[in-house]
Amino acid sequence: MLAQLPPALQKLHLPLRLKLWDGHELDLGPAPSVTIVVKDPHLVSEFTHPSLDLLGSAFVEGRLEMEGSISEVVRVCDELSQALVDDEDDETPVRTQHDKATDAASISYHYDLSNEFYQLWLDKEMVYSCAYFKTGDESLEQAQQDKFHHLCRKLRLKPGEYLLDVGCGWGGLARFAAREYGVKVFGITLSLEQLALATERVKAEGLQDQVDLQLLDYRDLPQDGRFDKVVSVGMFEHVGHANLELYTQRLFGAVKEGGLVMNHGITAKHTDGRPVGRGAGEFIGRYVFPNGELPHLTQISAEISEAGLEIVDVESLRLHYARTLEHWSSRLETHLEQAAAMVPEQTLRIWRLYLAGCAYAFAHGWINLHQILAVKPRADGGHDLPWTREDIYRA
Repeated sequence: MLAQLPPALQKLHLPLRLKLWDGHELDLGPAPSVTIVVKDPHLVSEFTHPSLDLLGSAFVEGRLEMEGSISEVVRVCDELSQALVDDEDDETPVRTQHDKATDAASISYHYDLSNEFYQLWLDKEMVYSCAYFKTGDESLEQAQQDKFHHLCRKLRLKPGEYLLDVGCGWGGLARFAAREYGVKVFGITLSLEQLALATERVKAEGLQDQVDLQLLDYRDLPQDGRFDKVVSVGMFEHVGHANLELYTQRLFGAVKEGGLVMNHGITAKHTDGRPVGRGAGEFIGRYVFPNGELPHLTQISAEISEAGLEIVDVESLRLHYARTLEHWSSRLETHLEQAAAMVPEQTLRIWRLYLAGCAYAFAHGWINLHQILAVKPRADGGHDLPWTREDIYRA
């Protein structure tokens, strides 16, 4: 059966062992750290072009098994794919039409999976977005609290101000801003599971008078400029290229003159927003984030500017997200037995690859994370931001 393997595959030198369905084995290099167990004979012919989408999908569907640490599996599979697959980054990016029903279904698919499942590997506040590491050695809990402070300080939150939280998730930032900075918060989400737990936690902390969380689409946000500040964390990735103009217009209409808007989200490597090559983007679109699209920094910046907002600060947190995902992946791997009792086997396979794969992607520069701070200037062009950034970092 080994003769059926593509010649190009047999010539590679990787720390990889192939174990076939009939018991035959082939080491592609010394001291294999990863073993791919091929259960479906039809996969052999496809190994001439082992895209990341092919390998990931075959694992999810149970056509092959992968043995070794999940981070090492991702690394070795990427090296295998690089050796045999041409990078297809020149492909025309696919654009998806987004409407309220489509977006609601996509959000539900990803976020309504199981609150208990997310609790296994997120921090205690269930913050499902990039943390902020001051040294890189902080615990996940500390780094997420520091991220909250970083956002609130950039927004220059003051007691009594009205903050809009777009895509509030489980309400961690909303409760933190209300509790630590004395603001009133209106948060929106499209996830019923998130809203239920977030509302429960608001009540548990006695913050009902300060925090109001609702099931609402960003397209239906009030446009009377009632909010002093606006924050959107990990949400605009679901908007889609076609709706970026509308999204930024809604943020502009929601904030008062002189107010600040923070957009914190994942951005693409390529300026036209096309996904990374060799099938990684296709895998995520199929199994993890249906209809998700990542704009490049220049694209979202252009839309923010065209909406009438003035960008005053941009910060890349790419390596911060790599570290965050490493924490998430490690926590999930530690609780695989518990996770298996909460979600279907295929779902768990998806999430194991997704978390470890994204940690690898951020570390290797395939995608980025940018915090973009913008101000809505007053009619005379003025605003009240400090002359420097020193206040953000002042203890």
